[in-house]
Amino acid sequence: MNYIGKILPVDGYAVRLDASMPIDYTMSLTHLYQPLIGINAIALYQTLLVDRQMQTKDTPHTHHTLMSYLNMPLDDIYKARLKLEGIGLLKTYKVKRAENVYMYVLQPPFSPADFFKDAMLSQLLYHHLGRDRFSVLKQQVGSHQTVQEGENITASFHDVFQTFEPGNDAIDSLPSIDAVDSSPPVDKIDFTWMSHMLKQRMIPVKHVLTTQNKQLITQMLALYDLPQHDVEKALLWALTEDNQIDQEEFKSACHDLFKATYAEKAIKLTEKPAQPKPSENHQQLKRAETKESQLIQRLEIMSPKQLLEDLSSGQQASEQDMKIIREVMTTQGLPSPVMNVLIHYVLLQSNMKLSKNYLEKIASHWSRAKLTTAEEAMAFAKQELKKFGQQSNKRPSYRKTYNQEVIPDWFKARQQKKQQQVNQENAAHVHENDEEKKEELAEMLRAFSQSSKK
Repeated sequence: MNYIGKILPVDGYAVRLDASMPIDYTMSLTHLYQPLIGINAIALYQTLLVDRQMQTKDTPHTHHTLMSYLNMPLDDIYKARLKLEGIGLLKTYKVKRAENVYMYVLQPPFSPADFFKDAMLSQLLYHHLGRDRFSVLKQQVGSHQTVQEGENITASFHDVFQTFEPGNDAIDSLPSIDAVDSSPPVDKIDFTWMSHMLKQRMIPVKHVLTTQNKQLITQMLALYDLPQHDVEKALLWALTEDNQIDQEEFKSACHDLFKATYAEKAIKLTEKPAQPKPSENHQQLKRAETKESQLIQRLEIMSPKQLLEDLSSGQQASEQDMKIIREVMTTQGLPSPVMNVLIHYVLLQSNMKLSKNYLEKIASHWSRAKLTTAEEAMAFAKQELKKFGQQSNKRPSYRKTYNQEVIPDWFKARQQKKQQQVNQENAAHVHENDEEKKEELAEMLRAFSQSSKK
C-alpha cells in the first residue's frame, strides 16, 4: 500500500485522552498489543500520550514534530497510525479549517485481564505467540465522551488488517462491486439466518444469541472469514446440554473449520493490500460513459478468478486454469489488471480456450512492454491486432508465389518444340484442306462448262 502523501509534514495535529488509562496499561501495550501491531505503532501511541501534555490549545503541533520525535519517515508514521486505528487504540478526526488539522483521540488499551476476555484479540495473540508462550503469558499477566468535532475518518480493523493471506489459487481477489464487509459491527449483522436455524432445531434463540455470544460470533467471523454454514456447524458443536455456548469450544471449532479450508495458512495479523473501496468502484463504473470504459474499470478491480467465473456464467474456475494463471503472473510479474486483459484477449483469440503456451508467449511480450493498468493493456492489445492485420494484407499470396517460380530452360525449349510441331501439323492440315477445296472447285467448274455447251 502506498502511504506517501496521505499526510504532510505541515499538517497539524492535537491529542486528546477522554478516559483514564488502566494502571498496568504499559504491560498491555508491551506484551499484548506490540506482538500484534509492532513496535512503531506502540512508539507512536506512547509519544502521542506524552505529547498531549505538552501541546498548547491554540497552536497544534505539526507532523514534522512527530518525525523528529520518532526519527521515522512520515509514511511509516501514517502506517503506524492506521494500525493503532485498526486495533482500537486511536480514533482520528479531520477538522475542517484553513489548514489540515487532525484530532487524535487516544483510546485506553485493555487491561491484561480484559484483553484475555476479548475473544478476537486473545485468539490473535495465541496464533502470534504459540500455545506455550500464550499460556505462560496468560498466567503471569493474570466515562468516555464521544468527540463530535470534525469528520470521523478512523480506519476500521478490516480496512487495515487481514487475518490470513488467501491461497495461491485464489490470487489476491479484489472485492466485487457489490461486495460488503464480511464482518461488520455486531449491531449491523443480521442474525436472522442463525435465528431461523436455531428455531428449526427447537433451540431457544434467546439463550444462544445473547449480546455477549453475538459479539463472540462476530469476532470469529472476522478472524477466520468463515461462511455462514461453517459458523452454524461450529455453533451447534459448541452448544451444551443447557443450550449455552461453550466459548472455548466454539473458538476451537471455528479454528478447526478454518484449518480444514485453508490447510497451509496461518492466522497472523497482516496488512491488507491496497484496493479501492467497493463504493468507490461502484461510483467509478457509474461515471463510465462507454461500455469499453466500463469493461476497463471492471478489469481493473476484479481478480482473475472472478473474471474466469464471470466468463463461464458463474461456474467455478478450474484448478488447472488458476494454476496456469498463477504461474504466468509470478514468472512474468504482471499486475492483476493487466493479467485480466490478457486472459480476456487470449480467450477471445482462441475460441474461449485458455492455452498455456499462447498465454505465456503474449505475457512475456507484455511484461517487456511494462504495462501496469488495464487501460494500457487494452490499448496495447488493440495496437498489436492492428499491426497484425496490416502485415496480413501486405503478405504475398501463396498462389502468386507458386506461379512465379523459376522454370528451367530445357523445359521451356521442350515446350516450344512441342508447340512448333503442333503448329506445323496444323499448317499441313490446313494446306491439305485448301488443295482439296481447289480440286472440288475445279471439278464444279468443268461440270458447269459441259452442261452449258449442250
